[in-house]
Amino acid sequence: MTKHEVVIVGGGPTGLMLAGELALAGVDVAIVERRPNQDLAGSRAGGLHSRTIEVLDQRGIADRFLSEGQVAQVAGFGGVRFDISDFPTRHNYGLGLWQNHIERILAGWVAELAVPIHYGREVTGFAQDETGVDVELSDGGALRAEYLVGCDGGRSLVRKAAGIEFPGWDPTTSALIAQVEMAEQPPLGVHTNAFGIHSFGKLDYKILDGKVVYAEGGPVGVMVTEQHVGPATEPTLHDLSEALIAVCGTDYGIHSPIWISRFTDMTRQAASYRDRRVLLAGDAAHVHAPDGGQGLNTGVQDAVNLGWKLAQVLKRTSPESLLDTYHAECHPVAARVLRNTMASVALRRPDERTKAVGEIIAELLGMEEPRKRYAAMQSGLDVHYDVGEGHPLLGRRMPDLDLVTPAGLLRVFSLLHDARAVLLNLGEPGGIDITPWADRVQLIDATYTGTWELPALGAVTPPAAVLIRPDGYVAWVGDRTRLGLDDALTTWFGPPAAD
Repeated sequence: MTKHEVVIVGGGPTGLMLAGELALAGVDVAIVERRPNQDLAGSRAGGLHSRTIEVLDQRGIADRFLSEGQVAQVAGFGGVRFDISDFPTRHNYGLGLWQNHIERILAGWVAELAVPIHYGREVTGFAQDETGVDVELSDGGALRAEYLVGCDGGRSLVRKAAGIEFPGWDPTTSALIAQVEMAEQPPLGVHTNAFGIHSFGKLDYKILDGKVVYAEGGPVGVMVTEQHVGPATEPTLHDLSEALIAVCGTDYGIHSPIWISRFTDMTRQAASYRDRRVLLAGDAAHVHAPDGGQGLNTGVQDAVNLGWKLAQVLKRTSPESLLDTYHAECHPVAARVLRNTMASVALRRPDERTKAVGEIIAELLGMEEPRKRYAAMQSGLDVHYDVGEGHPLLGRRMPDLDLVTPAGLLRVFSLLHDARAVLLNLGEPGGIDITPWADRVQLIDATYTGTWELPALGAVTPPAAVLIRPDGYVAWVGDRTRLGLDDALTTWFGPPAAD
């Protein structure tokens, strides 16, 4: 039996991101992925939101994605597109990049960190005890881990085997998506009619002046809303033909499908993200309609929240109770995603009354304050964890400031490349001593003279010191005193080391 500290089930974006986070912390982690390799059949997520790009920037790998994707304004709600180019972030945009490329780039990063991926194997069951989890594999092999993390999608075997409830709502609508050859040229772009939304496009495209320009020839990507919620069985070319004829009056001579799949607006969330030594992240913990493109991005947020906490528990620097904060922080964030996607689906209904509501919503979102609030929500820039009351920075993402330090000009995000906590002292140099935590937290004396501004909230009072967690969120803000600092350090990074 092969032993690892952590076994991750599922090698999608969430699993890969979590593996990278754990590897940076020196954890022995392995991934079990049922696909024979990283190739991804079908179209999944189509890009990254601003906060996800920031998270990748915190690890020093954002440029790998930016060099291959299409920078664009991708945040939106209820059919209203948001422009976040005036937001206080280096990445005041989204990125158009298909999930297969996102996974390939993440897998390359994880390979550099020497994380083994067991391709072509499925987890068939597991049993946990007081010290770990025995994991059964489809090839008859077995793994032993101190912790098991299910990143294995909406039909998660890990979640089901752990007996974690998955309450929510059944689907009310479904759509077929496919990549097929067509004898006739369909009207490219997004269209609406009495049935709902349908679209045609190509995998190869560019975004010029805010508009999508598709390449000539090749297979066509199709998305078509079905008249009735489709069955749970795998869709066929005949199903796609029928749906297209119902909506468009023709199926454009579809043939030679490369892949066909179905998605719905089923909305569910795990009642708990943890059962003792088994944890859930990504779609295994929450599923919802794809409106707003928030699924992959929420999963990445799960991964960076969980990774450093799990690492500290494994290293025995923090008590196991630190893992309880994973559910406490991430469950409300995903619950809000479920709520806004349900609202967005409701606004997609084609009847005249719903259209009237949508027009009023569009008017409201055209106003400055609502635009900023909802754009920050959809792009992940307004995530707020409950770490206590006080300064507006508490529990929110740390801005990527240009700091003046004894080592020269440094960006805040560059200090997070190794996924290690940072205490930023912006007051008198040498004015703060954290020697008992020096093995876990890096102390940086710096100055910053610019404005402190948060998305949607605006300018905030400049702090004298900031404690930044490895995931980039602020755990403590100091004024001219260090009141509460020792408590914050102990809460998030374990008790002080003995003298």
